[in-house]
Formats: sequence, C-alpha cells, structure tokens
Amino acid sequence: MTEPENRCRLVLIAPDIADADEQAKIVADALKGGDVASVIVPQYGLDDGAFQKHAEKLVPLIQDAGAAALISGDSRVAGRAKADGLHLSGNAEALSEAIDKHAPKLIIGGGNAADRHHALEIGEVRPDYIFFGKLDGDIKPEAHPKNLALGEWWASMIEIPCIVMGGTDPASALAVAETGAEFVALRLAVFGEPGRAPSIVAEINALLDEKAPRFED
Repeated sequence: MTEPENRCRLVLIAPDIADADEQAKIVADALKGGDVASVIVPQYGLDDGAFQKHAEKLVPLIQDAGAAALISGDSRVAGRAKADGLHLSGNAEALSEAIDKHAPKLIIGGGNAADRHHALEIGEVRPDYIFFGKLDGDIKPEAHPKNLALGEWWASMIEIPCIVMGGTDPASALAVAETGAEFVALRLAVFGEPGRAPSIVAEINALLDEKAPRFED
C-alpha cells in the first residue's frame, strides 16, 4: 500500500477490550481498511501481565500491516513485545529520560501538553512526536478546540510532528488535518462499532485524500 506522504495520516488508539484475542482481531480488521501510520496501545485497566499478553498479540499484526506499534507507558512491555516505540503521557522530564534510555532504538513521543508553555518544554527534549489531547479524550463528536488550536500553532512553527486527538465522529479527522497537524488520532470514531472499523478507516482515508490540505515539501 502506498502511504500518503503529503497529508495528515491516521493514528489508531487500540480499543479497551479485555479479551486479548478479540482486541487483536478487531485491530487487525481495522488495519485492512487502508493507510494507518501507527497504533498506540494503552494499558487501560489491565495488570502488567495481561498488558504484556495483549501487546504481544497486537504488535506483530500492527507491524505486518505496515504501521508502527507504540506501547503506552511501559518500556518493559514495549521491549518484550518488540514494539516500535513508546508513547508517554508524562512531562518533558519523563520524555527526556525515556529518550536518553531508549532512543533511537524506540520511537519516543507523547506528552500531556495542555498549553503552549508545556508544549515548548516537551519540544526542547526533541521527542519523535508530540501528542495533543488524552488517549481517552474522545468524549465528544468533534476534537477538543484547545487541542486543535495547539496543533495549528505547533504545526505552523515547529518541525517535530504532532498528533492531535480527534473526536468520536470520523469526520473530526478533517478538522485536525486542516490545522496542518501531521497525524490525527482516533479511537471510538473507528472502534465504537467494531464491525464497521475497516470501512470507517477506508472512509477516513478517502475523506483525507479528497479534502485534507497538502504539506509543502
């Protein structure tokens, strides 16, 4: 599959499903729908052992689909599952420590920047990407206006790519793309009805192909 190099791309956040086999099947099906840059795998309420099992099932199928597998929070799980990267929702200090320990072997990104000041602090430690929003922050159909504003400000100034959390409506991906952000993260918009996930991924890619602004080289 050719990846769209010059427009906003989709990042999926794995759904909160306690059964590892069911979660893996749903994510694998979604990835058949079209281009996905990466999948972030949160721990949700799982204990460390269960999270390890989920990660070991998910990581290979995410990678087989051509996406990067990013484990949220736990570097040991990321290492054991042979993930591509580590997503951290901590501050600049936490990201800096992870970068010192694990880069460039692992992609390191994330952050919990709720304002420009904290975003710039995170930018100073040079993560691979910055994330605006929370992994479970898709509580309304549209993306949070604050995250859209931060994404637009960041993308216009700073070369480090940003991921902006979308809403529960698949069409919220376009609003994120229009900010200039490199990536839009979706969770419930894709996985709210798991059986429809592949077709929703296809629809989002078609929408972005048609209407998303193109990046200048």
